Amino acid sequence: MPITRTEVEKIAKLANLELTDAEKESFSGQLAAIVEYIDQLNEVDTAAVKAWQTRSAGEAISSYASRDDVVEPSLGQDKALAQAPDADEGHFLVPRVI
Repeated sequence: MPITRTEVEKIAKLANLELTDAEKESFSGQLAAIVEYIDQLNEVDTAAVKAWQTRSAGEAISSYASRDDVVEPSLGQDKALAQAPDADEGHFLVPRVI
């Protein structure tokens, strides 16, 4: 399924991206290839797959649990900071991000 330049521009606007003309052309082809691949996945025969063999993103996390939660002692501040590259007064020191 071809993805038009207009569709690429709409997607870029939704993502708040400024694209050059070359990028619009490039992304048009790349997005078309992705859509074609998804179309191929839709052709896979899943009739033999049982419902319990699949998982949905909307399922509750508890349905994946394989063991009970067990309360254990925490690592502790000294052990946690022992391997840190840099620490001060009980805190990890990290490079400034902003």
